[in-house]
Amino acid sequence: MWRPLRVPTFRNLLAANVVSDIGAFMQTVGAGWLMVSLHAGPIYVALTQTASSLPYFLLSLPAGSAGDIVDRRKLILAAEVWMASVALILCVLTIGGFMSPWLLLVLTFALSAGEAFETPSWRAILPELVPKEDLAAASALNGIEFNLARAVGPALAGVVIAVTGVAAAFVTNFVAFFGVILVVAKWKRPVRKLTTPPETFTGATVAAIRYVRYSPAILTVVVRTGVVTFFASALFALLPTVAHSVNKSAIGYGLLLGCFGLGAVLGALAMQPARARWSTEVILSSGVVILGAAIAMTSGFHRLSTLAPVMLIGGAAWILFISLINTLVQNLAPEWVRARVLAVFILVFQGSFALGSVVWGAVAQRAGVGIALVSAGIGTIATTVLALFARFPDAPADLSPWNHWRMPLVVGDNDFEQGPVLVTVEYAVIPERNAEFVDAIHQYGRIRRRDGAYSWGVFHDIEVADRYLEVMLVNSWAEHLRQHERLTRADTELERRMLSYLAKDIVTRHLIYTHSKET
Repeated sequence: MWRPLRVPTFRNLLAANVVSDIGAFMQTVGAGWLMVSLHAGPIYVALTQTASSLPYFLLSLPAGSAGDIVDRRKLILAAEVWMASVALILCVLTIGGFMSPWLLLVLTFALSAGEAFETPSWRAILPELVPKEDLAAASALNGIEFNLARAVGPALAGVVIAVTGVAAAFVTNFVAFFGVILVVAKWKRPVRKLTTPPETFTGATVAAIRYVRYSPAILTVVVRTGVVTFFASALFALLPTVAHSVNKSAIGYGLLLGCFGLGAVLGALAMQPARARWSTEVILSSGVVILGAAIAMTSGFHRLSTLAPVMLIGGAAWILFISLINTLVQNLAPEWVRARVLAVFILVFQGSFALGSVVWGAVAQRAGVGIALVSAGIGTIATTVLALFARFPDAPADLSPWNHWRMPLVVGDNDFEQGPVLVTVEYAVIPERNAEFVDAIHQYGRIRRRDGAYSWGVFHDIEVADRYLEVMLVNSWAEHLRQHERLTRADTELERRMLSYLAKDIVTRHLIYTHSKET
């Protein structure tokens, strides 16, 4: 569990993150309190949450593309400096008495935009910091850090605001950025040398969506996470109402959040022993069932003494689910597209969370909080049925590059952006293996589309019974060169099985679209 802490950079980043996240939670509490202090209406208070979450919807995909195109270390450093600058402006305007509700919303949005832009890259660097076998433990430690900050930050903010005022909470958040900035600035990240032309911003975004669409394992993780999060969001959305109904003081809400955070820490500690005994599917499904039961049980208890243990159990189940899911996504995405895949994951997660909060809030408004929580709990448990159709992958795939295709000898000018490119592959199949070949080639077609082909098909020659022609279109010659590098060792078995059905070697041709000089 503690082995990732042997890596100095990871250890220093984790320590700096604790301080930074505590400051972030203090800023969130301070912004809400300041908005109320400015005598703004309820709509402004609600818009504070919108200003915090909206950047994730707007910036996740662009941020993921940027994280795979530019140096992730420099991107994170720039985002941290941006957030520190916004935090400083927030401090100055608050201390000077110039703050207004709209100005607070704009600055909250700007602060959250920096965090949203760095998040995909931040998560994508984790496999660079620790060995693959320590990735789950590192993810769990990140979960412990975040929940520790979630327990300490709001409580500390309450004390600081009560004693010295809301500006002190903003100043604390500003100072908290310097630890992360210092560690990231000192980190000597290896420079990745490109062997193909760099991707364009638009092309990188399209490639991300395409990769997720044609990667069954990643698609399974993303979809199932979205469905579970939709139902589980009821607990987070309705917990303030539940806490207020059993204890009119904010201390009760803080106690329940603290129990949830403590449960998350305990769940993270239990994750490694659980992974040693059971499969990923068993652990995740069990965590979802326990979480669903905790959500449903929340509606039946009306005392802090009984709700606190339920929150403890719910926090443990939640961290088991979210830590393993994050580890899965990182393990299933190769380095060249990791930040983009994580961006898609974040987008689905945040979208499901936001949509679920609205839906369960509406259900609670019409039918009552109890019915909403019970329904959401049952729905959370019911999501485990998806395991019958799409199981979570267990063993991580070998995603190291496997660039073994023959590179064509280009005659004439080598314009990387010319295209589209038509690639044809001719197969002479052993007659008795036709059916098996067709099945394998269609599975292989998913890999072709995943790695760059925007159109793909396989055709049977009606004049020669054992001849098949695979055809694919790629946007440009540069994209086809990148396609060569995107094939991974995990694809080895399928390709070898497909080639075992052939009577002789394949014949590959590369053709580039010819434009008329008049056009």
